Amino acid sequence: MPKILTRAEVDPETTWNLTDLFETQEAWEQELTAVQEDISSVTKYEGRLGEGADMLLACLIAQEELQLRINRVGAYAYLHQSGDSINPENQMNAAKARDLSSMASSALSFIKSEIIGLPDGTIDRYIKEQPELQVFERSLHLLLQTKPHRLSAETEKVLASFGEVLGAPYRIYERGKLADMTFPSTQNSRGEEVPVSFALYENKYVESPDTDLRRNSFKVFSETLYKYRNTFAEAYGTEVKRQVIESRLRGYDSVTDMLLTPQQVTPEMYNNILDILQEELAPHMRKYASLKKRVLQLDEMTFADLKAPLDPDFSPGITFQEAGELIKETLSILGPEYGEIVSDVFKKRWVDYADNAGKRTGAFCSSIPGVHSYILISWADSMRGAFTLAHEVGHAGHLMLADKYQRLANYRPSLYFIEAPSTMNELLLADHLLARSNDPRMRRWVISQLLGTYYHNFVTHLLEGELQRRVYDLAMKNVPITAVTLCGLKGDILSSFWGEGVVIDENAKLTWMRQPHYYMSLYPYTYAAGLSASTAVAKLIREEGQPAVDRWLEVLKAGGSMSPLDLMKLAGVDMSKPDAIRSAAAYVGSLIDELESLF
Repeated sequence: MPKILTRAEVDPETTWNLTDLFETQEAWEQELTAVQEDISSVTKYEGRLGEGADMLLACLIAQEELQLRINRVGAYAYLHQSGDSINPENQMNAAKARDLSSMASSALSFIKSEIIGLPDGTIDRYIKEQPELQVFERSLHLLLQTKPHRLSAETEKVLASFGEVLGAPYRIYERGKLADMTFPSTQNSRGEEVPVSFALYENKYVESPDTDLRRNSFKVFSETLYKYRNTFAEAYGTEVKRQVIESRLRGYDSVTDMLLTPQQVTPEMYNNILDILQEELAPHMRKYASLKKRVLQLDEMTFADLKAPLDPDFSPGITFQEAGELIKETLSILGPEYGEIVSDVFKKRWVDYADNAGKRTGAFCSSIPGVHSYILISWADSMRGAFTLAHEVGHAGHLMLADKYQRLANYRPSLYFIEAPSTMNELLLADHLLARSNDPRMRRWVISQLLGTYYHNFVTHLLEGELQRRVYDLAMKNVPITAVTLCGLKGDILSSFWGEGVVIDENAKLTWMRQPHYYMSLYPYTYAAGLSASTAVAKLIREEGQPAVDRWLEVLKAGGSMSPLDLMKLAGVDMSKPDAIRSAAAYVGSLIDELESLF
């Protein structure tokens, strides 16, 4: 039986090179200590922001410089732990970095409190008197809008000092999943024993053409999840309770209103994504599930079969190196500046694609201002992996351009927009693959890969978002969030979406345990928001060519200097109305119709 490797056993070339952050562990420790000592470079302005525009500017610049260093120290520890969460040294260093972040947040909380406490009109007067403050104008005005919900300066300082403690639910979830949870082996259709891990199941077995392996591994995977259900529910329930308490302390109508505020999104925009896609996409996805059942001649369509390949005998594998070349070819449409970033991603070991015990599951891109981006993925030689890799490269390209053209204050856009650049790259990859071949079998295979993108964002994450909506509704009514509650909610949501054509069993109801996004504010639904926007922009690129590409590049360079609605309008899409969402759902339907005709 194949062995699950430890971090020490994988080829270093398949891991990321973190020396761009710090050459050595000792250098990191020295900077950790230095940053702690240099917090005073900002706190020396405490009580003085009312003295004038120059004083405010000096404080904001000092804060920005310190934050860049904190980000770098935190990234080094976080990325090491993401690669190997079992390593005790990584665990300890990550804790030290979080302590530093909490310490700094508490010490620097005076900045927001003092700015909000200034007499009305003071900030606008400061900006007129000191032109260099104009770069901070947007972030300052967004801060002032939170004035009705700001607590006393002392209370804010205390809350900030509890950052490490308040973040515990997510860490407990991740530690249980990555460091403590182990799975028994299972069997494939040939009766061979195969190992099971979070990464192996999520990245490989869930899409296996071997029905026995898909179903057996799902059973083994879910049986282990079941043993942890109460612990994971307690962690998530605590996270939700924390958010509910904070929303009430700050005087928001609901926890959802509090979480939407920094996204600069209205409740209507939030509900449009969840309501329209569930209603209008569900019929198309049910048709897709029915097609799979018929083509694959399954006795029944179970939840474990939903990602099964439609053409098991035609599934070209792809190495990581081949995927890198393919992605570089695809994204050449975005020009040389973007292309240089993409080339560096693969040339300079910015990607960690090893598969080892203790590695964080899924994929992510961590972008460190002033340095560059790092990408984590576990490679399984599949084209689905290539799409995921293109997705993360989209985050890297976006945020590195934003870092180049914006100050830190305007660097990161709203969560509502953040998944548009990443999903755009997946759509561009599909277009590139379709343009390379006229073979009908290749076309239906590429369409299947593209549908994987829509499944991930319009189904998996969308239904996570629906679970969040229901959980917050219950929590605001003081209903305890337990494992029984979460399984019941997830089962109802899945059954409502998939209908009678898909068997939703007890194991399927445990899927709320599989993703970390529930701990990341109102993040899940934003995948669908971003893909709705990128679907519309990709259509404009097909129709207009270079003018649409140029607008898109301006959007990427704008970072967080504009609201998410304005960013999307600059790209040519109006997300204040439901048209783009409905159009995206219809586009998915057209892909499924074409796929059905090709079979």
